[in-house]
Amino acid sequence: MKHAAVSPIGKELLPDRAVTHMHRIAMSSVKLLRPRLNGILFKLTFEEQVNNIRPDIMNVTFACEEVKKSEGFSKLLELVLLVGNFMNSGSRNAQTFGFNIAFLSKLRDTKSISQNTTLLHFLAEKCERNYESILRFPEELEHVEAASRVSAEILKSSLTTMERQIQRLENDIEHFPKTDDEQDKFHSREQYEKLAMMHKNMQKLYEGLGNFFAFDPHSVSMEDFFGDLANFRVLFLEAVKENHKKREMEEKIKRAKLAKEKAEREKQERQQKKKQLIDMNK
Repeated sequence: MKHAAVSPIGKELLPDRAVTHMHRIAMSSVKLLRPRLNGILFKLTFEEQVNNIRPDIMNVTFACEEVKKSEGFSKLLELVLLVGNFMNSGSRNAQTFGFNIAFLSKLRDTKSISQNTTLLHFLAEKCERNYESILRFPEELEHVEAASRVSAEILKSSLTTMERQIQRLENDIEHFPKTDDEQDKFHSREQYEKLAMMHKNMQKLYEGLGNFFAFDPHSVSMEDFFGDLANFRVLFLEAVKENHKKREMEEKIKRAKLAKEKAEREKQERQQKKKQLIDMNK
């Protein structure tokens, strides 16, 4: 059965229902319509999927490398362990060989007897006075915050979904007519393989951190591990700033006290001179 072409003027004269019906007839004549539409949709969204996955993999990869290579962070852990063992000397926790990374965020909760400072503020001040190299660790761990927002489960699921879509597309292409048009080429498999390799390397690096810091990478999620580090990084920087403000306030109070004492001395000197003049005139 042949269908006569409808001119634009003819379309205007036809009711909407008739135009819709003719459109359905035309679409139904396209072979392998659903696979074609799925392929077009995947091609349109593929770049967006890649751009969503790649940054997450790179952020975790960079964070893993930074944590392991950071000299400032390594020295900080040594200092925390040293101070902790000193504080626990004589108790059953004395001479501890290590601690959980999550403990770092709790340093702010340990206060002095006078309640006017915390263990974190003490460590920050100690670093400023004696271990300046440790102060660089927040800069050396610049990707931990971004890594803390990456879900390993969602990342793995996204890659699995992408691979499944590519496999379906490759199966559908087997039934499509062959073409030599370069504009029609779509190299999704190569990009996926690169992402899969990057993801595998990322997982290997995170497992390496587990061995390095003695935790189970399968029970401690990347979100939790890097989340603890990111939180401590912020708390440490805040402690450094608060120490600066405290010192500035103490200096201000000290200067005000010295100025008051000076003014008091000058007042007493003036009164003494005045008294001497009065005595001389008697």
